[in-house]
Formats: sequence, C-alpha cells, structure tokens
Amino acid sequence: MKQLLWLAGFLVLLAAGFYLYNSYTRMDNQVEIATSTPQAATVQVTPITHATFVLRWDGITIYNDPTGGAEAFEGQPTADIVLVTDIHSDHLSTSTLVAVVGDNTTLVVPQAVKDLLPANLADKAKVLKNGETLADREFKILALPMYNLPESEDSRHTKGRGNGYVIGKGDYHVYIAGDTAGIPEMRALTGIDMAFIPMNQPFTMGVEEAADAVLAFRPTKVYPYHYRGQDGLADINKFRELVNGGDPNIEVVLANWYPGQ
Repeated sequence: MKQLLWLAGFLVLLAAGFYLYNSYTRMDNQVEIATSTPQAATVQVTPITHATFVLRWDGITIYNDPTGGAEAFEGQPTADIVLVTDIHSDHLSTSTLVAVVGDNTTLVVPQAVKDLLPANLADKAKVLKNGETLADREFKILALPMYNLPESEDSRHTKGRGNGYVIGKGDYHVYIAGDTAGIPEMRALTGIDMAFIPMNQPFTMGVEEAADAVLAFRPTKVYPYHYRGQDGLADINKFRELVNGGDPNIEVVLANWYPGQ
C-alpha cells in the first residue's frame, strides 16, 4: 500500500514538473516573440502652411521647408534637422532659416539652395545631390529627384535642381515628394510608411495624377500637402476618394495646411 502511495505521489510530482517546464518554455517563447517584434515608430506631424511642416520622431524634431519666420514655429521644439527641397520662396526662406537653424541643427539642402544662402548658413549646409544619402543621428536621409513632366529645360522644376527626401529610421520610412509630377522614381518606391504628396497644377500635378502615383507605390499613410494653386485649393476630398477607391487600406490624412482659407 505504501509503495502504491509512493508511486502515486511520484507520478503527481513528475506531472507537475512537466507542466512547470512546459509553462516556462511557453513563457520564454512569448518573451522572444515580443522582443523580436519591432516597435512602431512614433511620428507626429504638425502642418505649418503649404509645404512647411514639423515632424517629431522619437524625440528628434525635423522641419521641412521652414517659411513664415520665427513666429510660425512658436511652441515647436528646436529643430534638430532642417530639410529644404527647392529654391522657390514657398520652400526657401533665408530669414526663416536664420531664425530656426541653431548651432546643433543639421541643415540639408540641394546645391541650388546652398548657392542662395548667406555665408553663415552656406558654411553649415550639407549638400545632397539626387541619389545621395546622409546619416544623421539614427536617421538616414536619401535625396530623390523632383521635377515636372514632360521634362524640359525651361520647366518650373528641372530634374537635378531640387530634392525630394526619404527619411528612414529602422524599418520606418517617410517620403517628402517636394515639387514634382508623378515621376518614375516616385512610382518605383517601396516600403514607404508615410508620404507627403503635392497637387497644385501647373506647378506640380493634378489630383488625378497624384492619386494614380500614390496607388503605384502604396504608402501606408499619405498626406496631401502643397495643394494651393492658381485656381485656389485642390480638391483633396476627391484625392482621398480616388486613392481609397483603388486601395482602401491606404490611410489618407486631410490635415489643415491653410488655416483661414
């Protein structure tokens, strides 16, 4: 009888030990899965106006095409990185750059922009040509072409003068198109999580072309920006309808880029 009781107890202990071992193994696997899954990037977008906006990304602040003077950025964190896409006044404001570019700010520009900067800013500027990259902090910045179609020497935006930008950190990528048509370089993009797309004919592209280009490279999220043209504001609601009609999984964000209009 004692032997039977001893055997039963041994079997209970053995079963309990087996259960605990399996439980530990499952818990360990869960930890492995959790730690191997990349965390989503935290990117906050603050529109200022037209082509000007602020990105706050994992503690780093990026200004794109800062215009409007220091007052336009009141309440915003100091810029860690400033990107300028082109030479026109809705993208390049030297007085604003003087106000927002600090000693620790990285200023990224195409050569045509550097040529127009005062000496103190020109000395600080890092020039990227189309296709070149820059590593800054934990970010990689790639300069892409931005230009009008069909190409011509007298177009408002010629290939090679200005830059669009793809900013990447880890597996997350943000595309800032700049003043451009729906060019092949845009349509060939992959892995874009957030995109900023212009639509103001005759300077960039119309709503239909912009939507068609977005459906070609399918970003996870897209902001129509830079949509004030000669005939007023472009129909961004139509843009959203066209994009989501082609792919309902693309999130179209209609932000307020023109307060009071």
